[in-house]
Amino acid sequence: QVQLVESEGGLVQAGGSLRLSCAASGRSFSTYAMGWFRQAPGKEREFVAAINWSGGSTDYADSVKGRFTISRDNAKNTVYLQMNSLKPEDTGVYYCAASQRYGLRSTYQYNYWGQGTQVTVSS
Repeated sequence: QVQLVESEGGLVQAGGSLRLSCAASGRSFSTYAMGWFRQAPGKEREFVAAINWSGGSTDYADSVKGRFTISRDNAKNTVYLQMNSLKPEDTGVYYCAASQRYGLRSTYQYNYWGQGTQVTVSS
């Protein structure tokens, strides 16, 4: 069992930066691949980024590649999402999730979810 809690999001101007964190409970955190997803109003939840158990492999949606960076600190049971050059279309509720396999982009392939945190990018 893994419980995930995202940090508070926020309101940022276009072009700005924001870092999200997701703290996990449980001693098995380092065995899970982690992902970030987001959901804009009226849209389906979509994949943003993923990282394998060691942090040695990462995967990004094309829409965020080169702007967002996912990382993890297994000693702190925490995964991060550094978001730079933010755009209004990045607005949404951001969720972290845990999966027993890396390389997955579908929501149904993730076993555990955080409660979500709102990120709003103003133009």
